[in-house]
Amino acid sequence: MEISTLATYHCLAFVWYFFIAYSVMHIKTEEPPSELFLYGGQWKYLTVLNLFLQAVFYGVSFLADVLRLIKKLRCAKCIISSRDLLFSVLAFPVSTFVSISFWTLYTYNRELVYPRSLDGVIPLWLNHAMHTAVFPFALLEILALPHRYPAKKKGLILLGFVAFLYISWVLWIYSVTGEWVYPLFALFSPSGLAAFFAGSLAIIVSCYNFGEFLNRMIWGQSKFS
Repeated sequence: MEISTLATYHCLAFVWYFFIAYSVMHIKTEEPPSELFLYGGQWKYLTVLNLFLQAVFYGVSFLADVLRLIKKLRCAKCIISSRDLLFSVLAFPVSTFVSISFWTLYTYNRELVYPRSLDGVIPLWLNHAMHTAVFPFALLEILALPHRYPAKKKGLILLGFVAFLYISWVLWIYSVTGEWVYPLFALFSPSGLAAFFAGSLAIIVSCYNFGEFLNRMIWGQSKFS
């Protein structure tokens, strides 16, 4: 793509994710919020965190495009490195994981992850914006331009560290409120929950590898030399 076209695309994607994140954060309900909902607000949900992650990523991408357009190449180089690291380690794996895991669990038993009571609170279009559209957006980003991936060990360590932080956040919320962020977790014994978290980590690592594979298959090695 031309830089001007990329800048337009990244700007529109940033506005889209900002709008979706804003819409989610301002959902209103007539029911009084539970202690679980109050503690940590919506920052406890991976879906919501991913929306803000995507907004940050596309904001950084737009900034990189603008710097290239105005010929600030030295600054652009630094921003592009940050953009590529953010996309490879977090933006693509997390959005892919959110979409796959949500719809898999929703199909199996939606009450475990998205109770029917939410249908009256969250519009259908917003549900798909949060859980469906994130994956095509991630794929489109790979098709739009090449991204330099870090060394495999570095990338997986960073991804694993972020996953550890989120799991720690979920466990902390349970220790404070006595309730799980997702009803699904209540079904597991401690060892079963540990196995579930380990399996989830394996899936998100697979998402990372999938993104790296697509990036290299589409763009090859020449774009990075």
